[in-house]
Amino acid sequence: MVVLGVAASLTVAVLDLIITGGLSVLFDLAYVTLCVALALRVRPADFFTVGVLPPLLMLGVFWVLGVVTPGSIADDGDGTLQALLTGLANHSRALAIGYALCLACLAIRRSVLQSSKRSGSPAPRRRSVGVPSE
Repeated sequence: MVVLGVAASLTVAVLDLIITGGLSVLFDLAYVTLCVALALRVRPADFFTVGVLPPLLMLGVFWVLGVVTPGSIADDGDGTLQALLTGLANHSRALAIGYALCLACLAIRRSVLQSSKRSGSPAPRRRSVGVPSE
């Protein structure tokens, strides 16, 4: 899921750069959708990994953009670190919403899995003790 998340977020960022010349609301919507999709598709054993993935995805995308084209997320004269911080600040709403929805989906999935384990226990079996068998 991590590789899928990285590939999808970088693809959306590049497409948004091609279409609009910078990161726009298109990237924000795709990012939020990606966060929810990853939370819904991940195996229960990997809940922690996907739980910490959304901020790291955005940080990674903005770091790459800050190195390659800092003008796409900040002013043209900004360095990599300044572009990274500016990009995170400008898209913090999408980061917060995507992260919150991701964690909410994971929490709901975890509670459903736990309740299905409790209610799925087998019925007790009756045994006759002391009755001779023929």
